[in-house]
Amino acid sequence: MCGITGWASFHHAARTRTPVIEAMTATLASRGPDAGGVWLGERAAIGHRRLAVTDLAGGVQPMTDRVDTPTAVLSYSGEVYNHHELRAELRGRGHVFRTRSDTEVVLRAYAEWGDGLADHLDGMFAFAVWDERAERLLLVRDRLGVKPLFWAAVDGGLAFASEPKALFEHPEIRPRVDADGLREAYSLLFNTGPTVWSGVREVEPGSLLVLDRDGIRERRYWQLAAGAHEDDRDATVDRIHTLVSRAARGQSEADVPLCSLLSGGIDSTVLTALLADQLRLREGPDARLRSYAVDYSDQAERFTGDVLRTGHDTPYAADAGAFIGTDHSTVVLDPRALLDPEHRKAVVVARDSPIGVGDMDTSLYLLFGEIRRHSTVALSGEAADEVFGGYPWFHSPGALAAGTFPWLLVTGDEAAMPLAPELGLNIGEFREDTYRSALAAVPHLDGETPTEHRQREMQHLSLTRWLRQLLHRKDRLSMAQGLEVRVPYCDHRLVQYAFDVPWALKSFDGREKSLLRAAGKGWAPDAVLRRPKNHYPATHHPDYNRGLQDLARDALSVERVRALADETRVKTCLDTPPEQLGWGHRLRLERVVDLALWLDHYQPELAL
Repeated sequence: MCGITGWASFHHAARTRTPVIEAMTATLASRGPDAGGVWLGERAAIGHRRLAVTDLAGGVQPMTDRVDTPTAVLSYSGEVYNHHELRAELRGRGHVFRTRSDTEVVLRAYAEWGDGLADHLDGMFAFAVWDERAERLLLVRDRLGVKPLFWAAVDGGLAFASEPKALFEHPEIRPRVDADGLREAYSLLFNTGPTVWSGVREVEPGSLLVLDRDGIRERRYWQLAAGAHEDDRDATVDRIHTLVSRAARGQSEADVPLCSLLSGGIDSTVLTALLADQLRLREGPDARLRSYAVDYSDQAERFTGDVLRTGHDTPYAADAGAFIGTDHSTVVLDPRALLDPEHRKAVVVARDSPIGVGDMDTSLYLLFGEIRRHSTVALSGEAADEVFGGYPWFHSPGALAAGTFPWLLVTGDEAAMPLAPELGLNIGEFREDTYRSALAAVPHLDGETPTEHRQREMQHLSLTRWLRQLLHRKDRLSMAQGLEVRVPYCDHRLVQYAFDVPWALKSFDGREKSLLRAAGKGWAPDAVLRRPKNHYPATHHPDYNRGLQDLARDALSVERVRALADETRVKTCLDTPPEQLGWGHRLRLERVVDLALWLDHYQPELAL
């Protein structure tokens, strides 16, 4: 998976600034615990931290096209799942390979196709290529934005990194936050491009960025399009099964131990079953895939349902593991572990952001830590809800009729914005303007019914915004533990095919994720196939709520926190009995605590 960083400048000699690139690279050590390296030229410095997954001996980076006098230098993060096919094609075109790694396939693909290489890559990736002869830097990010890639302007060029923290080691880039950054963070609209940090931007999913002596240019090489769907129901179900199976098969390759995240929902169960089948085909009928779930102490006794959570996961996950035949483990966490200040700080530092989801972030971070003791790669069912229409807002008349981003009405996040009104951020107006722009970007077909038109909007918003923050969460928390997480439901061919399926067919049985349920028949227990959508679990233990209130009181004793937080809105949450603290109000406290941790760690300049 790895971490990448570096810069290119036409005003300063890079080779004289070795300590800077080394410091930038060191910040990404958790993303690449196995090795690290830097390359310096006259105009560019490139750094890399490696998590070895494929060709453990041969995939050392930064990788150059030649041992002596290189003409191209690559720092690459991610996985290209079609690297075997591309290697064969490139060999046929005369390229000679030194390694088995997919990294070298990307490097040779650049030599063959230049910027057009992105169109040939199937996978999750973010990488930088410095072309010595052309004096040109190319940054590329995968189609769905599974892997992160940030950049900021420097004198005569730009710096880039997998995470903003690496950029802050460059002497020209400081952690600075202005009103626009706070709007981006706390509006919960999940724009791409701008970030909470002033001057720091993301390379947008499906895009590439070029720096040369003519300046900086960014363009898309892929985006969702609206196409006609001509398959009937049976053919559609068969095609979905084929696409999911192909994605699972392609993403099951690794030279290190691999496992699955198995929550007991339909998404993870179908995926785990396909992976287990692949493992048995490769290693024999007795091979057993490891699978993992997370739970909380006393959850079975204390679980209470809400709009996001319809039941306790653990029994379903255990049944699914037994049905599939996995070596299944449940990581059980208690309030003390979830409230531990060091754990919470580690999560905030991993995110580089004050915006998270509290115990759900901490628990995922701790789950990934336990998994990493046995496995280096995990596969996750993330994105199935966006692809197949699983969220409540696809099925809620109120959300469908509302003139705003649907998750603001369903998840409780609307109540969790703790910024003081005196800041004058006008977040309501910002949301309205952004919503209009977001709808204008949705592709449509002529002749769509009002229902189809609206559902296409909902799916586009979910795939291009809501999903992106989930992918960020998964990437940052897993890589903080040195674990690679793959997401087969983000296969761009599957995403595009499902996007074109009419809503009437996508919900043909009157339920969420009709197509996946039909395609997964026989791969999951009937109880799992019948189970309603269940969100990632949160603890219901009153000791957690009580401890969270204590942490929030401590956070509000910090002057910089009080200057930003709406104390009036927070105080009502502090005065609520712990056992009565609702989800949205608890999120408000979570974000006050995280705000304090973020301010303390980064000491950002606040330009408000």
